[in-house]
Amino acid sequence: MTRTIEVLPYDREWPGFYQAEADKIAPILGENLIALHHIGSTSVPGLAAKPTIDILAVVKDLEQMDVLNLRLADLGYQPRGENGIAGRRYFDKKDGDVHLFHLHAFQENHPAIEEHLIFRDYLRSHPERCSEYAALKHDIAEIYKFEPVRYTDGKADFIQKTIEAAKAWKNIGST
Repeated sequence: MTRTIEVLPYDREWPGFYQAEADKIAPILGENLIALHHIGSTSVPGLAAKPTIDILAVVKDLEQMDVLNLRLADLGYQPRGENGIAGRRYFDKKDGDVHLFHLHAFQENHPAIEEHLIFRDYLRSHPERCSEYAALKHDIAEIYKFEPVRYTDGKADFIQKTIEAAKAWKNIGST
């Protein structure tokens, strides 16, 4: 079945959903875990989003994630390998066709870690850019309601430009 793209108004419960899930994941990752972060649109207060919580796991040894596939499966996570990003381990947790959580694991110092975090932090600090992103997501969700890949592709240019702006913002002292 094709997944339907639905962008919803911000839900104040999303951070709590993240924390409850992070509290389940952390003991499984154990000593290999450096940090867990709430990323993606649900981590930005006020930003409309698909109601899927994205979790970033920064780990010491990425290969250890492969050993943990069965333990994460006990929480409902399906391993998806790199899933298009070299050096990542990606897992999703669904209820039927509804994506509840996405877990993105990267070994410490992978450049994608900083990109995820500064994208989030920049949107949190720049409400005008956040509003632009919400409008874009609503527009492309209407056009590609049943085409998740095209929906994601439709955001790519905006995300890349925002990451570039966020890197410049970070380098000048986050003003």
